[in-house]
Amino acid sequence: MITLNQAIALPFVPTDLAGQVAVVTGAGGVLCSVLAGALARSGMKVALLDLDADAARRTAAQLQAQGCEAIGIGADVLGRESLELAAAEVLARLGPCSLLLNGAGGNHPKGTTSKEWLEPGDLQAADLTTFFDLDSEKIGFVFDLNFLGSLLPTQVFARQMLNADGSARPGCSIINISSMNAFCPLTKIPAYSAAKAAVSNFTQWLAVHFSKVGIRCNAIAPGFFLTAQNHRLLIDEASGQPTARAQKIVSHTPMGRFGEAEELVGPLLWLASPVASGFVNGVVVPVDGGFAAYSGV
Repeated sequence: MITLNQAIALPFVPTDLAGQVAVVTGAGGVLCSVLAGALARSGMKVALLDLDADAARRTAAQLQAQGCEAIGIGADVLGRESLELAAAEVLARLGPCSLLLNGAGGNHPKGTTSKEWLEPGDLQAADLTTFFDLDSEKIGFVFDLNFLGSLLPTQVFARQMLNADGSARPGCSIINISSMNAFCPLTKIPAYSAAKAAVSNFTQWLAVHFSKVGIRCNAIAPGFFLTAQNHRLLIDEASGQPTARAQKIVSHTPMGRFGEAEELVGPLLWLASPVASGFVNGVVVPVDGGFAAYSGV
């Protein structure tokens, strides 16, 4: 996996992003830190937002060491006041936001069932979490983190994209991070799948809603990538080998492997650049190694 400490070559360098301001939420994570780095290396001034302020600042410092203009800010995507404070800091230090990448999201174990199917006898098994045992509070947390965690930052930072007359400054856009779960839900994780489906639907809604003022809205739907959140589910801690679930995933991915974070960079830069994708609006781009195209037979 490529890290920010390694100088990776961008698949292409958009000429129209330099000097613009990008805001990336969830920027302390594996995927979004790489995406934030790509935006920074394309010449954008990047604000990295994360609930873990130290992680955001560490990533920003790595980018600064590479000659990029980046700042790290602690922010809670579910807290309007926290986001408003972050937005004020972005405006003061970098200027108004032109690109918002809504990358914050995640799942919770208590929104996950133990098994893929409910079978006779499961309701009597004390060691299983069935559909009937799912914690409504944690399901709400997962939905809020993914859906409201995209909606609230959009409410706050899209305002910086608008002129006094309500029109957007040229080239402004929003990119959400959805998931292949949004197209076809995975077993065991109903809360996360439903939340990402909401993100995809919200992306289309925003694209229509903002179309007259000139803000585009699209999404990237990653397939299976190893992250800090899913590493324990996909890699056995004792052996370091893929778990049974990971093996099933890879066997149903025609390319036969997990994705690498840098493989999301090309789609990101394409969607971010109004020169490259100026008439692309309301799409959800799968990046999944062919997972969705394979029926299993």
